[in-house]
Amino acid sequence: MISNDLKVSHQCLSAHRPNKANKILRNINRTIIYKTKEFMLRLYKSAVRPHLEYCTAAWSPYYIKDKELIERIQHKSTRMIPEIIKLPYMERLRRLKLWTLE
Repeated sequence: MISNDLKVSHQCLSAHRPNKANKILRNINRTIIYKTKEFMLRLYKSAVRPHLEYCTAAWSPYYIKDKELIERIQHKSTRMIPEIIKLPYMERLRRLKLWTLE
């Protein structure tokens, strides 16, 4: 989704809105009780992350506010794993072998 002025903020908002990645993440958090690192990572990569990465090669978020918006969802998902919840965000990413969405 690109606006007339070629900004991709609408794409980032679409990924963040409750009807996409955020809603899926809330459903996962509400329904999954046994949250192992391996299981949650597979679930995140298969159900949530595709919504965040959709067409990123084409729209590559430029504005910091857009980057932070989609990064916030990944931040939430890494905090759902009990064994690494207290670690700093970058350390959680390293342990999960994930990269930032930026």
